Amino acid sequence: MSDDEQTAMIRETVARFVDRELIPLEPHYLKSKLPGSDHPEFTSEQRKRLRDVSKELGLWGLDAPEDLGGHDLPTRTMAAVHEELGRSCVPFVLPPDSPNLRMLQAVGTDAQKKKYLQPYIEGRMASAIAISEPGAGGDPAGMKTRAVLEGEQWVLNGRKIWISNARAADFIIVMARVGNDQRQGGITSFIVEKGTAGFIIEREIPMVGGGSTYEIVFEDCRIPKDSVLGEVGKGYAPMQLRLRTRRLEMGSTCVGITKRALDMMCEHAKQRETFGVKLAERQAIQWWIADISTRMHACRLMVREAADKTDRGEDIRHEASMIKVFATEMAYDACDHAMQTLGALGVTLELPLNALWQKARLMRVYEGPSEVHRQAIARRVLGLRGG
Repeated sequence: MSDDEQTAMIRETVARFVDRELIPLEPHYLKSKLPGSDHPEFTSEQRKRLRDVSKELGLWGLDAPEDLGGHDLPTRTMAAVHEELGRSCVPFVLPPDSPNLRMLQAVGTDAQKKKYLQPYIEGRMASAIAISEPGAGGDPAGMKTRAVLEGEQWVLNGRKIWISNARAADFIIVMARVGNDQRQGGITSFIVEKGTAGFIIEREIPMVGGGSTYEIVFEDCRIPKDSVLGEVGKGYAPMQLRLRTRRLEMGSTCVGITKRALDMMCEHAKQRETFGVKLAERQAIQWWIADISTRMHACRLMVREAADKTDRGEDIRHEASMIKVFATEMAYDACDHAMQTLGALGVTLELPLNALWQKARLMRVYEGPSEVHRQAIARRVLGLRGG
């Protein structure tokens, strides 16, 4: 089977899962996001069904290594997977979450892979990563959380913020600085297990879209010497590998969001009449549809090229930044135009458009805001230091 045939087959399987399992859950999920609602995002039965069905379809461990029970699918195929998942506002992640998988796979020791990566792939463990700090969000090289080796233990002190999944995680990858080097120098990654003394989830921070992130404090948090993930002082590159994986994934997800918004927009425009004329006949709507379709096609091609380069082992740092900016702004605009086309119906909380729009808005900020990426893109093109 060729890579293209394999990608088409996996895409079709994921599309069926989205159409049959996720989209029917959207009314339930959207009800949980209404102001003052105590309605759960998922019932335990719904969550179990999603896990059981996705596992039966062979959708777990898609890009995990074969020797650890995964399918080792190429990045291009994973782009198709995330594009299909992006069509629904229901937040379901196929185990395991790829970015942390890539980081563990790239620099984890055999013992760490056995202890953390294997159960992570099998869906028996959840993870999170702690990079951002109150004074170093879009500039991770400016982090101040420190780690000091005392005997056979590392002692962590510092504060991290905007951490997704912190409360549910069984272990967290924590980025901290070792020694007196500045900027990228000295940055090291550590694995900190849930329940470790001195690891404090200080507060939950409600976010746009109804989700939450967390602020975490490390107060003389002692972890074993072998908790280092990779090499001491060389954690910046693996962290960037993780970030690039997420940014490429976000590009695919945004194509899916855009496709769903465009479909809803077209369906409504062909049915709705104003002043005796279908919306689909109005130039303003036609231009929105044309522009969104063009941008979606371009974004899909950008993601595919970057995915192919990733599979060849090439550096996609520059492309990942361009995709991050282009894709998130495209998805935001697509949802915004769709909401405008649907009028009052488009801005209700009963349709998935609002949830997709909020998701796109969040993605313009996390994993590096658009402005930081634009600066990095320009500095690389200009050949300036720090690009």
